Amino acid sequence: MSEYQYYEFLAIDRPLTSEETSALRKLSTRAQITPVSFTNEYNWGDFKGDPDKLMQQYFDAHVYVANWMTAIFMVRLPIEALSKEMAKALAVNYTLDFKAVQTHWIITWSLEESENYDRFGMENGRDWMARLAPVRDELLRGDIRSLYIGWLASVTAEMPGDDEMEPLLLSGLGNLTSSQQALAQFLEVDPDILAGAGMGSPDLKDGELSQKQMDQWINGLPQDEMKAVMKQILEGRGQQAERTVRNRFMAWQHSLKKGNAKAPRQRTVGELRKNAKIAEKIRLEQEKNNREQREIQRRKEREAYLKNLSKDFPSAWKSVRQTVKRGSGLAYDQGCSALVDMHEAYSLVGSQKRFQQDLNKFMTSHMQRKALIQRLVKTGVWKER
Repeated sequence: MSEYQYYEFLAIDRPLTSEETSALRKLSTRAQITPVSFTNEYNWGDFKGDPDKLMQQYFDAHVYVANWMTAIFMVRLPIEALSKEMAKALAVNYTLDFKAVQTHWIITWSLEESENYDRFGMENGRDWMARLAPVRDELLRGDIRSLYIGWLASVTAEMPGDDEMEPLLLSGLGNLTSSQQALAQFLEVDPDILAGAGMGSPDLKDGELSQKQMDQWINGLPQDEMKAVMKQILEGRGQQAERTVRNRFMAWQHSLKKGNAKAPRQRTVGELRKNAKIAEKIRLEQEKNNREQREIQRRKEREAYLKNLSKDFPSAWKSVRQTVKRGSGLAYDQGCSALVDMHEAYSLVGSQKRFQQDLNKFMTSHMQRKALIQRLVKTGVWKER
């Protein structure tokens, strides 16, 4: 298998300057570079740039895929978008990494090993950025389920022991967004483990802002914090102010849940794995039901087709004669398939004896066609004489 590497970077918050695109061009003469993106594929050689440094300097999202079964997704977030406590709780070696650099977080989801040889044997990397990039916007809005998915990838890899606790219990794990589902697929999170994590996770609506909680929190804010937020807004840093307020509010909500005995508790990895077994059983049963329903539908469609065929057998025989007359192997295959259908159609209307009579009459003109006879014998429609 030849070497393959795919690099894609995306600038979201601001376009690149002409000086920056010139600097990037020095790293690769073959890359596709625009004011908002950098894309390159390698079938030999390697990229001269450092993705980590490029993320710090220029870009907000990065996808890397190599056919030695490595897949990496990175995003850059403003430092106030995520608390240090949250990053520490969710970080896991080899799977989810958080790096703080002055004004930003660089978050990296990694798949370093895979047994999906088919996927990486034909992986081209090009569709992933469009599917994964919305994760960054979700994080900026305070939706951290994608970070939990990164931790859950370590459970798929059987890294944490059964007695370890999940980092936190999030709402909405049973109803992920399309980009979060794509991230789970990108990291090859076991679908049953993912479904198991959704069991017992509160509905997303239970985690939404309530007017009562907002009023309670705002009323308790110190005046200097209120002034700091207002200054950010007046200075044109409204997005930063919103992220700051949301993070502080979420931290306050989290502290309330910790002190609430009735709140859903965090689960052990062992409990998540038991849930995965239940999810697997449900999935297999659903797949069985789906197969049965598809078979029922197939039979209905087949029966309707045969009934329609039985309405005009003379035309059907005429069509078979014209097909077989071509004398090619393909024509014999098509003619044989048509005769099998006609045999079933005759049986459906209770005329098996008539079919045999019509078939004998048909065959009197084609007994020299050995290839056709061999095909019909194999189907059981005709017996050698």
